[in-house]
Amino acid sequence: MATTTAQPTLMGSVFDGPTGYAGVEATPEWAQEVRRLARERNATILAHNYQLPEIQDVADHVGDSLALSRIAAEAEEDTIVFCGVHFMAETAKILSPAKTVLIPDERAGCSLADSITADELRAWKAEYPDAMVVSYVNTTAEVKALTDICCTSSNAVDVVASIDPDREVLFLPDQFLGAHVKRETGRDNIHIWAGECHVHAGINGEELTEQARTHPDAELFVHPECGCATSALYLAGEGSFPADRVHILSTGGMIDAAKTAKSTQVLVATEIGMLHQLRKAAPGIDFQAVNDRASCPYMKMITPAALLRCLVEGADEVHVDLAMAEAGRASVQRMISIGNPGGGE
Repeated sequence: MATTTAQPTLMGSVFDGPTGYAGVEATPEWAQEVRRLARERNATILAHNYQLPEIQDVADHVGDSLALSRIAAEAEEDTIVFCGVHFMAETAKILSPAKTVLIPDERAGCSLADSITADELRAWKAEYPDAMVVSYVNTTAEVKALTDICCTSSNAVDVVASIDPDREVLFLPDQFLGAHVKRETGRDNIHIWAGECHVHAGINGEELTEQARTHPDAELFVHPECGCATSALYLAGEGSFPADRVHILSTGGMIDAAKTAKSTQVLVATEIGMLHQLRKAAPGIDFQAVNDRASCPYMKMITPAALLRCLVEGADEVHVDLAMAEAGRASVQRMISIGNPGGGE
């Protein structure tokens, strides 16, 4: 592991506060130092779409977790600094077992990934021994290792549709994405785990309906993890909002849709960090959050101070058991083999 030193005026200000590492602002001096340290450590910095804007802006690559993990696997650098939550860094390690993977604060967890444990999945599988297990990529390495095939929010329908229609399916952990898949595939033999992302679940149908009512000319970008996804489809189905302006999209899909949007205003139902990349992708469009309080505290633990500390100290390194990584990697590769590799969560 390389040893690096930062300017004393910066690293000397870092402290571990009640919500994570703090004490450093995202100044041009900080950005310059971060980039210098990354070069010195032979590291590439990856930032998820839900990260703080200043973290996104200093990163080498920004995107969804699976796309970033693929970039990590192909990167020339031997160290990956993953600015996201812990399961994302684990996925990068699964796909890049020979590389050093760091997360700026290993305490950055995920309520959705935590909504099912490996023991709970083993017990569920025992109830349905012949079922295929389909796990959303937003799961721990241990859960991925017990999974038959992974999916993303953009390819979940295709993944489930690729399974023999007579075979039972255990879909986990997100109940809202599961409901979307069941609705789209029409399968009656899909069992859905009652998990959720607390941030997306909090974006409710009443908020979406009110926003749609007061912004009749806007388009709607809705993440399928949201509690309001069903409401969005209902609005379109009953004709109270034009169906061609309601889009159920992954984070990657939102970026693509932003570039071809026909409206001058778009209401966005997902974590608010996404607005930064959308506004960069289509600066002429007014992007507004359906719920401006939909901020993930775990994502926001990756602060400027945490990133600086990570690069100076080589912390926090992510480890995945080799056998577990091999099993998890197989579940991701099976997903890719169906022909729609997905755009991530």
